[in-house]
Amino acid sequence: MTDPAPSAETPMQEEVLIEEAQTRKHDRKPGPTDIADPQVRAEARRAFIWLGIAALMALSVVLAQPLIVVFGGIVFGAMIDGGARLLGKVLPIPRIWRVVLVLLFAVAFLLSVIAYAGSQIAAQAAALPATLTAQTFKILHWADQHGIQINTRMRQTLTERALGGINELPGLLGGFIGGATTLFLILVLGIYFAVDPAPYQRGLAWMLPRESRPAFNAMFQAMGHTLRRLLFGRLIGMTVEGVTIGLALQLGGVPMATLLGLLSGMLAFLPNIGAPISGLLMVLVGFSGGPSMGLYCIAVYVVVQGIDGNVIVPMVAKKTADLAPALVLGMQLVMGALFGIIGLALADPMLAMIKVLLERLAARREAVQDEPATT
Repeated sequence: MTDPAPSAETPMQEEVLIEEAQTRKHDRKPGPTDIADPQVRAEARRAFIWLGIAALMALSVVLAQPLIVVFGGIVFGAMIDGGARLLGKVLPIPRIWRVVLVLLFAVAFLLSVIAYAGSQIAAQAAALPATLTAQTFKILHWADQHGIQINTRMRQTLTERALGGINELPGLLGGFIGGATTLFLILVLGIYFAVDPAPYQRGLAWMLPRESRPAFNAMFQAMGHTLRRLLFGRLIGMTVEGVTIGLALQLGGVPMATLLGLLSGMLAFLPNIGAPISGLLMVLVGFSGGPSMGLYCIAVYVVVQGIDGNVIVPMVAKKTADLAPALVLGMQLVMGALFGIIGLALADPMLAMIKVLLERLAARREAVQDEPATT
């Protein structure tokens, strides 16, 4: 016969060992680096979170220029993605081939513009600064004749400030020669983002807590949707304004009509700022051909901007991001002062994405607050 005593004593020995281990665990005193109090641990965790946020803000200041280039790639990728999505409605082929077709169409369009009016635009761009300089001095001379006293130093300062930015406009048509590397990086990043945006979304979501990932994915989709619609509306406005102004000035015999139409279309990407600049250029060039031509340019500007501001922009704004004009202008001033022409161009898309982010966070907070009341 077997003795049942050992099998009965073994569970008792295990219980004794467990009790001794728990006793030693409770009796162990915390070391100098241990935080025994749960409340202190919670406060320390909050402190580390705030320190991490401060470190990220400092790092973002240091890496501001690379970050704005990355955001420019995101904006360009959203434009390509929007074109690929539209093409997918009529041409059901894999996404990568739709992206390739969009890029080929864009390159073909640019090459056709250069082949059709490249030399004409280059010649007009070279003559534009001299024309604007002459018109500026005529305005100052007219002011002197009508009793508006402007001393020599003030006149020189105003002329330099007014023409300093104008002389840089032909550089924009040359492909942003001074920032060719930045533009190239934006194009390459945009193509990578447009070909397959899913890995980047998953990578960003992976850095968040698991419970926050569904909300982040929904917010990511909403940001992409808003950005695509905003850029599509901007492209419509640029095309309508550039083509209309170019044809109207060409019919009126205004010099540099093609260049002015191209500049007006490009500047239409900058709401609140682009239209006055393009109008000023049109009027200055128009008055170089006489008072009647100058008045014709003013009429063209008023009619085109009236239609664009009262018909096209409101229609597009209803289907895109609804941004307050003063808020957009303030964002443009800040981004332009920090990052120059690139920041000025990206101010509107960045503001739209920030608005979507704040709206989503507010909706999530309200849902969390209303959940106990419903239960």
